[in-house]
Amino acid sequence: MDLAIGPLDLSARVDEALAVQAVAFGLGPDEVSVRRQIVQRHMQFPGARALGATAGGLLVGFVYGMPNSRTHWWSTVVEPYLRAAGNAEWLDDSFVITELHVHPDHQNRGIGRRLITRITDSAAEPRSILSAIDTDSPARGLYHSLGYTDLARRVHFPSAPRPYAVMGAPLPLRRR
Repeated sequence: MDLAIGPLDLSARVDEALAVQAVAFGLGPDEVSVRRQIVQRHMQFPGARALGATAGGLLVGFVYGMPNSRTHWWSTVVEPYLRAAGNAEWLDDSFVITELHVHPDHQNRGIGRRLITRITDSAAEPRSILSAIDTDSPARGLYHSLGYTDLARRVHFPSAPRPYAVMGAPLPLRRR
């Protein structure tokens, strides 16, 4: 497979990225529309950046993130859970992985691993945080293999039907 990973102008290619996310995450058109607005807003935050994985010119995966701020919506939702678990300090001086998705036809080829390690390798922060659906999944297996540990479990986001886990890892991420 002729795979290239590099910087992604996510604002310009938001529809392609959300098409990947919709297939990978099972999103319907209404949720994609809401997420389009969220992505566009996130890409305006200081330090926000994205990487894409392309195969034959087609976007098959992407990751984006930014330095975390306690004023961001995500932080305000997870903070009580992290505080209750004694891990609230992880919200400070961390690079948050906002989204990481690989099209199902291209999963299990190391693309997600390459995307997340590349984006965190350039982070100035000493650690990374993210949230993932709180179930035993290939995504959580990947995060654990990179050194992420559970900081809080059973985190409930408004309108999300399933609970999430908040995970954190020191940077650089562990390599196999």
